[in-house]
Amino acid sequence: MNSRDEIILLLHGNALSRLPVFGVLPALTARGLRAENVRYNETHTDADKMARAASSTFELFGFESAVVPFDLCVEAEALGCAVDFQTDIDAFIAPTIESRITNYDFSFPEVARAGRIPLVADAIRKLKTRVGEKIAVGAFITGPYTLGWQLFGAEKWFEFVGAGLVPARRLQNFAEWLARIGNYYRDAGADFITVHEMGGSPQVIGAARFREVVKPALQNLFARLKSPRVLSVCGDTNAVVRDLAECGANAINVDHKNNLARTRRELPNAILLGNYDPVGLLSRGSVEDIARAVEKIAQDGADAIVAGCDLYPEIPHENFRTLVASSHSLVVK
Repeated sequence: MNSRDEIILLLHGNALSRLPVFGVLPALTARGLRAENVRYNETHTDADKMARAASSTFELFGFESAVVPFDLCVEAEALGCAVDFQTDIDAFIAPTIESRITNYDFSFPEVARAGRIPLVADAIRKLKTRVGEKIAVGAFITGPYTLGWQLFGAEKWFEFVGAGLVPARRLQNFAEWLARIGNYYRDAGADFITVHEMGGSPQVIGAARFREVVKPALQNLFARLKSPRVLSVCGDTNAVVRDLAECGANAINVDHKNNLARTRRELPNAILLGNYDPVGLLSRGSVEDIARAVEKIAQDGADAIVAGCDLYPEIPHENFRTLVASSHSLVVK
C-alpha cells in the first residue's frame, strides 16, 4: 500500500499506523516553481503549468498530495466575474476579482464549459498521469458563502447577509452548482474534494451566523458530493466544531487557531487534519519550532499533519524538509 492508498483510506475514516504529511489545499513552493521554470502567475491559466507546479512539492520534498487549483476565483469567474491574474507582477500575489456582479440575475452554466473549470479538470488528468499512482490528487472548491463573497465583494455580501437579503434558497443554489463542479473534478480523476469555506469562518461572521446561514448550505453541498470530502474552515472554529462535524464531510481540516486537543475531545471519532501555521511556522519559524509543532499536533490528536490553509510559497528548504521528516518519524500509539 502506497501513500495515495493510505490517504484515501484515511479520508474514508480508517485509522492509519502513521500520520501522513499532506495538504487538502494548494501547496506550492518557490523552489518547486523554479525547478519547473514556471512563474506563479502563469499557473492559473495553463493546465500543464498548473499540474507541474502542483506535483513539484511532492517531487522535491516528498509531500504526499497535489491539489489544484491555486486561487479562489475559479467559480466566481465562471459566473461572470473578471479576474486579474497579476501577470504583470513577478511575485506570489494571488489572483483577485477585478469586476464583480451586481445582482442575482445570472444562470448557472454547464460546468464542463464554464470558465477555467475544464482547465482545472485537465490539470487533474495531467497530475494523475504524472504522480497519481504515488500520491493523492485533490481539488478544492469554495464554500457557498465564500462564493457569494467572491461574487459581490466582502463589504456588499456582508451587507446583504446582515440585512437578510440573501435568501436561503440562493445559498442552496450555490451549493448545488458547486457540487456539480466538485463531482466533475472527481470524474476527471481527483481522489478527494475539499470545500474551502474561508469567507464563512465563524471568526469572520460569528458562530450564530455560521449555524444559521453557512451550515445548512454546507450540509446540502456535502450531501451531493462524492466521497471522500473534506471541509476546511480557516480561523478560530472552536465554538462550532460540533457543527463542522454535522456538515457531512469525511474529514475536517482546522487551522492553528483551533484548539486541536479540545476538538479531539469533542469529536473523538472524527478524522481531524491539522493544524500547523503555514506562514508563521513553516515560512518563518525555525526547524526546531517545526519539529516541536509536529510533535504537539500528533499529541493533540490529529490524524494527519496538514496546514490549516494553503501554503505561502516562500518556504526555506530546510523548513519543509523538517516538516516532512518530523512527520515521518512520528509513532502512532
